[in-house]
Amino acid sequence: MKSPKPPNLSDKSLKPSFFYGHRKPSQNRPIVYGGLFSNRQSLSRDSPQPQSNAVAHRTPFDLRKWDPESHLPSERASSSPPSHSTGISAASERLSPIARFVLDAFRKNRNHWGPSVVSELNKLRRVTPSIVAEVLKLGNDAAVAAKFFHWAGKQKGYRHDFASYNAFAYCLNRNGHFRAADQLPELMDSQGRPPSEKQFEILIRMHADNKRGLRVYYVYEKMKKFGFKPRVFLYNRIMDALVKNGYFDLALAVYEDFKEDGLVEESTTFMILVKGLCKAGRIEEMLEILQRMRANLCKPDVFAYTAMIKTLVSEGNMDASLQVWDEMKRDEIKPDVMAYGTLVTGLCRDGRVERGYELFMEMKEKQILIDREIYRVLIEGFVAEGKVRSACNLWEDLVDSGYIADLGIYNAVIKGLCSVNQVDKAYKLFQIAIDEELEPDFETLSPILVAYVVMNRLIDFSNLLERIGESRYPLADYISQFFKLLCADEEKRTMALDVFDVVKTKGHSSVLVYNILMETLCKMGNIQKCLSLFYEMKDFGFEPDSSSYSIAICCFVEKGDVQEACSCHEKIIAMSCFPSIAAYLSLTKGLCQIGEIDAVMLLVRECLGNVESGPMEFKYALRVCHVCKGNKSEKVLEVLDEMNQEGVSINEVIYCSIIFGMCKHGTIKAAREVFTELKKRKIMTEADMVVYDELLVEQTKKKTADLVLSGIAFFGLESKLREKGCKLLDD
Repeated sequence: MKSPKPPNLSDKSLKPSFFYGHRKPSQNRPIVYGGLFSNRQSLSRDSPQPQSNAVAHRTPFDLRKWDPESHLPSERASSSPPSHSTGISAASERLSPIARFVLDAFRKNRNHWGPSVVSELNKLRRVTPSIVAEVLKLGNDAAVAAKFFHWAGKQKGYRHDFASYNAFAYCLNRNGHFRAADQLPELMDSQGRPPSEKQFEILIRMHADNKRGLRVYYVYEKMKKFGFKPRVFLYNRIMDALVKNGYFDLALAVYEDFKEDGLVEESTTFMILVKGLCKAGRIEEMLEILQRMRANLCKPDVFAYTAMIKTLVSEGNMDASLQVWDEMKRDEIKPDVMAYGTLVTGLCRDGRVERGYELFMEMKEKQILIDREIYRVLIEGFVAEGKVRSACNLWEDLVDSGYIADLGIYNAVIKGLCSVNQVDKAYKLFQIAIDEELEPDFETLSPILVAYVVMNRLIDFSNLLERIGESRYPLADYISQFFKLLCADEEKRTMALDVFDVVKTKGHSSVLVYNILMETLCKMGNIQKCLSLFYEMKDFGFEPDSSSYSIAICCFVEKGDVQEACSCHEKIIAMSCFPSIAAYLSLTKGLCQIGEIDAVMLLVRECLGNVESGPMEFKYALRVCHVCKGNKSEKVLEVLDEMNQEGVSINEVIYCSIIFGMCKHGTIKAAREVFTELKKRKIMTEADMVVYDELLVEQTKKKTADLVLSGIAFFGLESKLREKGCKLLDD
């Protein structure tokens, strides 16, 4: 039997079909490539032969043959691996070919929209809304995404769907243009596709996740303008976002709308309001909400009560926390270990350790598993109140319960034992901590070191230092922290020098330790001892740093040796550093006392130019110099009145700035008017007025002489003056 001949296509009237894209082959349908008219029976996949040379050089674009790597520059394609050189992420590799082509067009043009991008996109016959959504989901440039969104919308017969609008909103929000994303509902409405509740929910969720409470309320108001009434779920999300970001009054306004819409509260709604009221400290209203929950048969469970207690504990309202605890017992809710632990921790931090211990014993009676954290806060609380015996009893209970104490518990017990002069027991605990492979730190060792010093057991102190050094602890850091701790206590400052002698003999001293002791002595007013440590530091071979010289400046000025203080300032500048603010203040005060007004103003400018937050009196000093240009005493007095209002003292630097400014820009008369007014207000004493009036006259003479010399140099009269001087000497 002969096989039937294929029908002759020329004999039949064919009805051609037009297909877009690459169809998936099936058993009854062969592969059909878009862009060709076909009768689905005979298709040649071979490209037609070119008819001319011009056509041969112009190959039509075929998306099926497009490869992103082929469009890369040759040096990039050869220098980097294919997975990284293409710039296409793993997420974009799962996109459709057309979406990848669009993203590649953006990438080739460096995310800059222009004619080249449009020409690339025009190679595509059509971009569907799903393609737009795919592209926008990976867009990392809001401007290009907006241009592409607008370009796609101008296609003939095209309309954006909800997926493309939502993807555009996510793209804008992801790139920080959330205000523009909020305008999408108006854009959708203008393009004939009114937004649904889902679009507003997306905007609300984006703002809530980024903690933008006011934007959440803005979208909610816009939602009402479009005539939408949110569901209970969306109402809960809006109120929760407002409460978490501190806009509780707005949350209550939304709750009023909730009730006006006739909606029924869920347990989630009640809990959002309750936590907000707890955070705001409105306990009476919170109790009313709890009563309504009971009436609506949605009584809070243990998790809800724990959340309320946790909120109140975080706000430090322990009385309200205990009140909520009583309400939980009233509802016959059995608290779990989380509820107990939250309340016990809050009570111990608030100083109510005894009440926390009562709850601890209640847990033991109910045979609730007690967390080690509860033991720790109770032990720390007892130690803080000086009840070391109770802390040690809890320690034994902890060990008997099968727990292994952590470093925080060791530190608390060691601190407590040292506070009652049980330093030997504390040292044994330190050894046990090492045996249990814990890593004691300075908080563990500092109470033992201080206790040895207080008890005058300097030999044990020295032996412990040696052991710290042998155990590869940062001994230098520990010693400096120890002296900071010792000098911070006024009662132990005098012991610091005795301990320092021990440290020096062991070779553990450092520049930092010297600076700590010098600063302490300077504050105590022991200038001579402070300077002796400064010289001793050099004798022991330590090079003083900028802090050492800054402290020395304060001491030299206090001693009256301003010249030596200035030499210390020069050494700091030579080290490419700058003195401390205290050193600047002290040095300017010393220079004011010897009448070096120009040097004072130079130091003021240097300090403000190099120190991050300079003294306010320095800033006002420059302002006083500036207002002196008007040669009006009233303007200067206005600045001084402002200083009084701001609480800034009018000191020597301000007086020098008045002299400097008036000598440079004003007159002696205006400066004396300011000093006279300050004397009337009893800000400046009679003696100070006499001293600064003399400085005013001397500074004026100095400025006048400088002007004369400048004029002589300008007109070239030095040689003539020399000749006249020589003749006078000869006569």
